[in-house]
Amino acid sequence: MPSLDQPKKPRRALKVTLVAVIALAIAGGGVGAATAKDWMPTAAAKNQAAPTQQQPTATPSATPTPTAPPVSLAVSPKTGATFYNPAEPVSATAQNGTVYSAILKETDTGATTDGELTAGGTKWTSTAPLNFNTNYTFDVTTKDADGKMTTTVSTFTTVPPSNEADLVMFPQGGSKVGVAQPIQFTFSEPVTNKEAVEKAISITASSGQKGAFRWYSDTLLRYRAADFWAANSTIKVDMTLFGVDFGNGQIGNFNKTNVVQIGNKVEMVADAVNHQASIYINGALVKQYPVTMGDERFPSASGYLVILADKQRYATFVASTIGLKPGDPADYGKVDVQYATRLTPSGEFIHQATDNALSYLGTGNISHGCIGMSHEGAGWVFNNMTTGDLVKVVGSPNETIAPTDGFGDWNIPFNQYAHR
Repeated sequence: MPSLDQPKKPRRALKVTLVAVIALAIAGGGVGAATAKDWMPTAAAKNQAAPTQQQPTATPSATPTPTAPPVSLAVSPKTGATFYNPAEPVSATAQNGTVYSAILKETDTGATTDGELTAGGTKWTSTAPLNFNTNYTFDVTTKDADGKMTTTVSTFTTVPPSNEADLVMFPQGGSKVGVAQPIQFTFSEPVTNKEAVEKAISITASSGQKGAFRWYSDTLLRYRAADFWAANSTIKVDMTLFGVDFGNGQIGNFNKTNVVQIGNKVEMVADAVNHQASIYINGALVKQYPVTMGDERFPSASGYLVILADKQRYATFVASTIGLKPGDPADYGKVDVQYATRLTPSGEFIHQATDNALSYLGTGNISHGCIGMSHEGAGWVFNNMTTGDLVKVVGSPNETIAPTDGFGDWNIPFNQYAHR
C-alpha cells in the first residue's frame, strides 16, 4: 500500500515549478507582473476585478450670455415735422449701437440726399441742402452689439412756398453804375431778424472802403460807404440767405454773389443862384451849361441827388401828378419835353427846357423843381451820365429830398447812417 507521503511529492514539485515561474516573471518585470495579477487567485485580484460604482459629481450650471442692450435712436427732425428749414441738416444718432445705413430721399421722386457717417459710426448727418416745399422719407437701420438690425422710418416736410423769403438787389449783378449809387435790397417779406440778415450779406469794395446798413422799413435795406465809392472800383456782394430766418417763420431761399462795377466819378453841380451847371469827371471840369431851376413856390431840392435808371428821350409831364389842379396859376396841364433824366420818383428831372423857358436859361428860375437845360446840355447829360452819377444842388432854399425819394442817403452824415 503506498505510503501517505507519496502524493505530496508531485504537489511539491508543482509548487517549486510555480515558484520558479513566478520568480522568472518578477525578474522579467513590467507586463508580466501586471498579467500575473490578473490571473493570480488572490484576494486583491478578486477585489480588483469587482466593478466599482462611482458617485455622480455635481456639474456647475453654465452662466447665460447677457443680451445686448437695445439701440436708442434720436432722429432730427422728428417724424411728422412740418415747416422744416431746408438749410438745417438731417441727422440720426445711435446709442448702444451703430448706424448701419441711412437713406434720406424725396418721398415723391425718390431722389436721395448725400450724408456722412461720423462719431465711430454712431451718427449720420446730411451734407447737402434740402428743397423747399418737399416731402422727405428718412430710413435708418441700426445694429446692436449682437448684430441685430432694426429699421426706423420717419417722414417730414420742408418750408412751404408761403414761407419762402426772397429779395431783389439794385443795382443788379454785372451792372456798371456811378460812385453815388447805394446798394439797395428790397425784401419780399417783412424782416424782423434784421441783425441776422445783415450778417448774411457781406459787401466788399476793391478800394477797401467800409460801409454801413440802414433799414428804411422792414422790407427796404440800403448800404453805402462813408464817402462815395472810389472811381473804377468793384463792389462784391455775397448774399448767403438760404435758410436764414427773416422772422415770423419766413426763411431765405437763396445764396448768390453779385459784382457791381463802379465807373468814373461824374458829378454835376447845379447852382440855383448863378443858374449854372458845372460837370466834373474825376474832379476835372469838363462842361458848363446855363440852367433854370425851381421857382419860389417849387424850389429844387437841395443837397445830393443821384441819377436814377429812368431816362426818356421824349416825355410828357402832367401837372396833376404833382398835385396841381385846373385854375392853379402854376398848373401847366401837359407839356412835352426831351432828354428827360430822372432824379426823384416824386418828379424832379434834368431835361431840355420847354420853349417858353428857354429864355430864362442862365437868368432865372421858373421850373417846378426840375433842372431845365438847353438842347445841347440836356442831351449831354442824357448820353453821358448814368445811373448812380451824382448831382449836387446848391443855392436852393429847399430842404434835401427824403432819403427814399430816390437815393438821398448821402444827405445823412455817415456817423448817423447805420440804423435798424
